[in-house]
Amino acid sequence: MKQTIYLVFALVAVLGMFSCADDTIGMSVTDTKSAIIEDSSFVIYGKSVANDSLQSRTSAQLVGLIKSNGFGTLSSEVVTQYMPVYAVDTAGVKEEWVDSCKLVLTVPEVYGFTGDSIAPMRMSVYKLNKQLPDPIYSKFDPKDYYNEEDLLGTAPYSLASSKLVSETNTSTYTTTTHREIEVPMPVSLARSIFREYINNDETFKSPKAFANFFPGVYIKNTFGSGRVMNFTNSALKVYYRKTVVNGSDNDTVISGVPQTYMASSPEVISNNIIKLDIDASIKQMVANGDAIVMAPSGYEVEVQFPIQEIINSYKNRTTQGLSVINNLELEIPVEEIKTQYDIAPPKYLLMVKTNHKNDFIAGDSLTNSKDSFYAIYDASKKTYDFSQLRDYIINIIENQGGVATEDDKQFTITPMDVTTYTTAASYYTASTTTVTKIAPQVSVPAIAKLRLDKAKVKITYSTQTNM
Repeated sequence: MKQTIYLVFALVAVLGMFSCADDTIGMSVTDTKSAIIEDSSFVIYGKSVANDSLQSRTSAQLVGLIKSNGFGTLSSEVVTQYMPVYAVDTAGVKEEWVDSCKLVLTVPEVYGFTGDSIAPMRMSVYKLNKQLPDPIYSKFDPKDYYNEEDLLGTAPYSLASSKLVSETNTSTYTTTTHREIEVPMPVSLARSIFREYINNDETFKSPKAFANFFPGVYIKNTFGSGRVMNFTNSALKVYYRKTVVNGSDNDTVISGVPQTYMASSPEVISNNIIKLDIDASIKQMVANGDAIVMAPSGYEVEVQFPIQEIINSYKNRTTQGLSVINNLELEIPVEEIKTQYDIAPPKYLLMVKTNHKNDFIAGDSLTNSKDSFYAIYDASKKTYDFSQLRDYIINIIENQGGVATEDDKQFTITPMDVTTYTTAASYYTASTTTVTKIAPQVSVPAIAKLRLDKAKVKITYSTQTNM
């Protein structure tokens, strides 16, 4: 649909003050006719394709087993290396005074689990016996990287078995909460790390050097089903005794001193081993041509974006006078799919040129509004709005003479986990949120049907001609 809004200006052509996306004629001192044109007469086509091999680019760890009607059967395990602490506390500490340690897994208050919150389940943690490969994918088989005899610890994992923790951000004066699952580890592990630091502190200077000493762990569900839990971090917390020098002969030995010896982080290899048996009803929807996005390791959608048709229409209507492209946007309605555990649509979708997708993920890229974009699910409108495509079309018009290549037309829409950082507001500035990480979604199960047949591709531009 095309909609035109006319405005009449005399003496000064205000549009001439802005950058132009096409040939310009400069400022006018005669009466001019200006129009803001919205054109949404374009159609986008797409199809679902399997996305069953994810390259790990996140420290999020999904553990558990769930079977949900309308989704399928999902299991997830984790292999991960660790970032070592730069310096182990050894002052006034003896190796035999290292008393205990535990693996602490952090569960976010929001999106912390999917499924039955009270289903009895147990996880087991094994020591890896060699370094993980890089790159590593969700189809990774850990059988050659650990031994069943190298069990470090087991623990139940549920909301009931977790501990609620509050943290206050001193810069923003806000308090957040999360939960923690604790898995007791053998004290021999902590003592071996302590001893390694005493004998060879170079081991702690880089993740690679530390992985040579301690390759990491394998975490898997070993009892029960009905829930998958999202752990945003895991860390080895150690408790020890320490001599505190008070002077004279009054030195004191204090107990229960804590220190984190190692933790998962985006800088080290961490991978979710995902197995998904998709529900037959979803497979049938895909066979029928429905555009399904599903995570983790489910479906993504490849689309043919009508960029050449948009450019041609724009050029045909702006052959004379001044023209400025204001925006290009894509709005995709969503049909939510009924599932047993109310599995929601993905919170974020990435739209990236199909030929650039693998490089985007491997390079830990952020969207640039030219060949990659992301949208947040609007649950009230039930839409994804890719609202910032202006640079994409401007680049083709200005640098390619308005001729789109096949690469410019082919996009993949896929579920993503997006990490942001928010700076605190001050007296002079408002708070700002910056995207710091975009990675394939593994945090929680998600599914949705994209209604491409009802999608709206809309270009808005301004024109000005002499009256």
